[in-house]
Amino acid sequence: MTTKSIPRDRIALTVIAAVTWFGLLLRLNGYLGASESIVDGLVLYFGFFTILTNIFVGLVVTLPLVCGGTRVARWFATDAKLGCATTAIMFVCIAYHILLQHLWSPQGWQWVADMTLHYVVPLMLLAYWIWRVPQQPISTLGTLAWSAYPAVYFAYVLLRGELIGLYPYHFIDAASIGYGRTLLNAVGLLVLFVGLGTLVKGIARLRSPASAN
Repeated sequence: MTTKSIPRDRIALTVIAAVTWFGLLLRLNGYLGASESIVDGLVLYFGFFTILTNIFVGLVVTLPLVCGGTRVARWFATDAKLGCATTAIMFVCIAYHILLQHLWSPQGWQWVADMTLHYVVPLMLLAYWIWRVPQQPISTLGTLAWSAYPAVYFAYVLLRGELIGLYPYHFIDAASIGYGRTLLNAVGLLVLFVGLGTLVKGIARLRSPASAN
């Protein structure tokens, strides 16, 4: 089979999937290597919104390729899920650049993982969203529903922090800054997420065939 015979959409998804899982595996290797045990490394790894969101992106772009006929693949393959993943990964990029990138200086392969998960994957998925014409309309209510994802993550972080005393980010570390400041920071971040979702929806509207009529 020649490259020309493979749909461009599948090529793009394959590249994004490969880059995403590559970055995730590199970062996992870093956490496992720096932890006293595999369990400690996994607990740390799965606490970060960056990791969970890149896994979300990986599933959205991979499952339609490898098991497109299954129910779970069809669930992930909708424009709504792709839009939510695009919003979430752009949120990762912006929040990291503003709030976190100055706090540490990874070296070697961990620098590669850091750049991949926080910048390369977000920009690739955004470019794919812009390039690909959405086939299904994205409603305002649907866009607001995307905010359930960071809201559930925030609840998970608080519960996890109460149980094991670990918070992945200083700006939602309730043990250090208190619940009031933590909630205020979370609301501000949620506003950013909703704003990005509105932008992603606007791109879809501009790119939809109906907008050209």
